[in-house]
This record gives sequence, C-alpha cells and structure tokens, in this order.
Amino acid sequence: MRPLDEHVLKVSKEIVAKFIEVGRVSPASFDDTFKSVFRSVKEAIVDNSVDEDEETSEPV
Repeated sequence: MRPLDEHVLKVSKEIVAKFIEVGRVSPASFDDTFKSVFRSVKEAIVDNSVDEDEETSEPV
C-alpha cells in the first residue's frame, strides 16, 4: 500500500469513528459511509496537492 493511501485510510477511519461515537453512522451503514469518506478524503488530498516539480521551480 502506498504511503498516501495509508494516510487516507487512517484519516478516514478517525472520521468514521467520530461519526459512530456521535450516532451519525450505524453498523448497517458503515460500509457505504466509509467508502464515501475515504473517496472524499483522497480527492481532497489529491486535488490540493502540489507536485514536487511545481514546488521547487522558480517563478517565471
């Protein structure tokens, strides 16, 4: 598993655990909720990440 996926998995787990604690997610809806949270977290990270090339290049 890639490091990015591991981080997304950990963050998603924490979010869903909080949802369970406050009663927003039931065991019956866990699967769909986890998949949705995982996808959202991953999209947020990928969409807002900066490539190393962009980060180190000089402004033109």
